[in-house]
Amino acid sequence: MYKINTISNDIEKLEERLFKDLGFRERDHLQEWIAKNPEVLGEDLLIIQKEFSGFNDTNERLDLLALDKEGNLVIIENKLDDSGRDVTWQALKYASYCSTLTTTQILNLFQDYLSKNQTDEIAEGSVRVFLEQQDEELYLNSGDQRIIFVANHYRKEVTSTVLWLLDHDIKLQCFRATPFTENENIFLQIEQIIPLPETEEFMIDAQEKKREDLEKGKGLSETKKTQLEFWKKFKDHLLQHDDIQKLQTPRPQYWYDVALGKSGVHLSNIFNVSKNELGIRVYISGKNVEEWLPYFEEHKEKVESIIGTQLVWNPNPDNKDQTIALYRQFQLNDRDNWDEAIEWLADKTIKFRTVFMELIRRK
Repeated sequence: MYKINTISNDIEKLEERLFKDLGFRERDHLQEWIAKNPEVLGEDLLIIQKEFSGFNDTNERLDLLALDKEGNLVIIENKLDDSGRDVTWQALKYASYCSTLTTTQILNLFQDYLSKNQTDEIAEGSVRVFLEQQDEELYLNSGDQRIIFVANHYRKEVTSTVLWLLDHDIKLQCFRATPFTENENIFLQIEQIIPLPETEEFMIDAQEKKREDLEKGKGLSETKKTQLEFWKKFKDHLLQHDDIQKLQTPRPQYWYDVALGKSGVHLSNIFNVSKNELGIRVYISGKNVEEWLPYFEEHKEKVESIIGTQLVWNPNPDNKDQTIALYRQFQLNDRDNWDEAIEWLADKTIKFRTVFMELIRRK
């Protein structure tokens, strides 16, 4: 890592260090940093437990347990300077233990975590805000569990196993955490090394297989089937009209996210059959609200001019997370209206994406 010296128009190399040489420990430091700033792992995650040991008939404990934006569990294992030989086996055991957790159990263990941190937050409310899900029945841990490793150095037996597991549709990511120093200043770099971010979009076999299973309607309610069908049509239409390099695989849920190139800020498309309502929302996670919401509001006139209508700005001021939204009513129960609805949603999504990505790049 290099520091840019604008005065001399040069770069200065920072000294790469080991955590142990700086006196940092796994549980007291690296684990705490990630728990407080999970976005360093490249996505919005909600930490719901730390040092979790609530597995039946075992005293083993995982480092961090989180929910991703799809409501699935993420096991995060931290190993400082050396990954060790057995980290993959350890994490796979934890994933298997977590696979049986029900929505109620997950909310209970999250509530316990909140209580230990002396906060008055209610677990279910916090999860609903994080997932942007208010009207539907909460259903967590419905998909496969994911595993994230964080370490400074990975042994070959670990990387070999991880690559094999990835090839067999197990969802894993490896991040390298490296401390650097400059005089008294200490810096931390966390970067994803497996799979490489630029190649992730090509690793779609597992997603496509899962989508095929979902299409067959295994265990899905009629509402979930309708949501999946709508988002498939929406994605196909969006790809025909905009050059988006990477879009998520459609899933049976009432939202569909589109990245804006900034962690903690994304587009969330809404398909609410019960209310016959479509929506597009710029979702800003709590830690990013202070930085981004006032900035976007400064450009309100330009934003609404490009999108072509007035938006709802900051509709829930008491929430930790904030949104900038646009909604429209359609008779969504009648599939004859879907072409018009998808045309409108795609058009507005492209305009939202264009103007907000430009603002993000300019900041």
